[in-house]
Parts: sequence; structure tokens; C-alpha cells
Amino acid sequence: MSKSNKMKILAIESTAHTFGIAIIEDKKVLINLKRAYTTESGGIIPINAANYHMAHKDDLLEEVLNESNTKIEDIDLLAYSAGPGLSPCLRVGRDLVKELNEKHKIPFIEVNHCVAHLEITKVLTGAKDPVLLYASGANTQVIAFEGGKYRIFGETLDQGIGNFLDSFARYLGLGFPGGPKISDLADKSKNYIELPYSVKGMDISLTGMLTKLKQLNDSKKYKVEDLAYSLQETAFAMLLEVSERAMAHCDKKELALGGGVACNTRLKEMSKIMCKERGAKCFIPENQFLVDNAAMIGLTANLMHAGGHKINKSNPEIYPYQRTDQVIVDWE
Repeated sequence: MSKSNKMKILAIESTAHTFGIAIIEDKKVLINLKRAYTTESGGIIPINAANYHMAHKDDLLEEVLNESNTKIEDIDLLAYSAGPGLSPCLRVGRDLVKELNEKHKIPFIEVNHCVAHLEITKVLTGAKDPVLLYASGANTQVIAFEGGKYRIFGETLDQGIGNFLDSFARYLGLGFPGGPKISDLADKSKNYIELPYSVKGMDISLTGMLTKLKQLNDSKKYKVEDLAYSLQETAFAMLLEVSERAMAHCDKKELALGGGVACNTRLKEMSKIMCKERGAKCFIPENQFLVDNAAMIGLTANLMHAGGHKINKSNPEIYPYQRTDQVIVDWE
């Protein structure tokens, strides 16, 4: 245990375009820094993102330790996003944990990235038992805790909402990430154009809408601002339809938002409206904790450790395709 007699956790996030490092002391975030891979055009190329992380990881670690006045010897536990995510990116975080583990004999906890988005919302907002609308680049899921697991009640059948936004932004010649640029365009319009609305039971499909958007853009008959506005109104309505259905099915009175797309002002607004109409509560952390970040990994590891979850002493691994409902939740 560190000299302060408080558990200090060094946490690492590296599932995709963000490489983040945070230090958590009990439930307090001492520091939460990151570096994010971006492009002027085109989307994320996993090996390029991993190389970006490799180039920045040592400097970021030094910065985090210096700014928080922490020595590596003060760290009691390492935590990292073990999956799901892009394999080349996950390996960078895993390898840094392995290096610190072997050199300084610090034990570690493997954290599921999706579960961390839900747990940090509960820690920071006071939500007790919410349905989580997890809207990020690769992941679009409606998650709730039932029967000892975080279970997926609905999800995308093709691509994540963030990848969908990035795909259309890329088609328009915008850079990565494209979601904020689509949002800026949408703010300039109130002219709705009908688009394919694909809700299938508890799941959604986005590829049909993407194809239609490309066709409408190519026709030159519509302003790109109108297309962006219509995209958001349609896609977000789909997300909230399945979220509301999950709330009804599970008899839950709380909705939480997580993931980078949840930073979108319009999605937040629509979520609050739906909850108000249902007499439910809507919980949304501040943006720095919605996007991929290491603090959520550390705070989740803190919960897991306090709840008796097993810590590891060697051989950290990654799980690029691990699903939320494959995680054994033994700390609740």
C-alpha cells in the first residue's frame, strides 16, 4: 500500500484512437490525461493509431506521474482496458502494463471497456440501477444489470453509431473523428429529410441510412447541413426507441449515457426529453468521462478490487472481441 495508506491505481486506456493514463486514489481522480489520434481525411487505421500510442506512451506516463506528484513506487495496482477494441491499440496498453508489472512487481486488474463506461456513470452521477445507452465508435449497445451480469438488451446489427457518423463524414471529405463535424453541420439546419428508420425488435441497423445519405448527397439536391440534421434526428430517435423499450422491459427508472457519441448535444437533449416523458431520471457524466478515458478504467478497477475481484500478478492479456455480457460481475 502507498505511503498515504490509500489505494493508488495507475490506469491505462488504449482500445482505439485514444491513449490515456490516469491515477486514482480511492474514488478520487488525481489526474486524467490522454493523447488522441486524428486525421485530416479518412478514418482510423488501427496500426497507425497503435504507432501513435507507442510514440506518446512514455512521455504521457512521465507527465502523469510528474503532474500528480506521484512516484511509480507509490502505485499499488495497475488497471488497463483489456477489451474489446482494436488489437494493435490494445497491445500498446497491455505491453506498458506488462513492463511496469515485471519491473516494479505491481499487480493488475483487467477491465472491460464497455463495463467501465457504465460503472463510471454510476460512480460520478449517483445513478443506482440504470439502463445504459452506450454509443461510441465501434459499440452501440443498450445494457442493463440483470441476473448477475451486465446484459445487452439491444445493439447495432451492422456498425456502431460513431463509425456510422465517421463514415458519412469521411464520404463528405471531413477528417476523423467525424461526429463533432456532423454535429456542427446539423446545428445549422432544421430542415428534416426522411431517411430509412431501421429498428428491428431491440436492435438497430444503420447501413441502409448511410447508403441513402450518400445517394442524396450525390444528387446535389440537398444541403449537407440538412442531411446532417436529418441523420441525427433519425439515428438518435432509433437509439432512444430501443433504450426506452429496455427501460420498460427491465422496469428501470434511470437512463445513463456513455461513449463518445453521448457528447452530442442533440442526443443529450433527446434523452432528457424521453426520460421526462417517462417520469424517469437521465444521468450524463461530463464529456471528459463520456469519451474514452483512463479514469473510467481506474474507477472501475477500484470498484472491482473493493468488491473482491481477483487481481493478477503476471501475464496481462487482451480480449479484442470480448462482449459486455461475457464479463463475470463479482464485485456488485
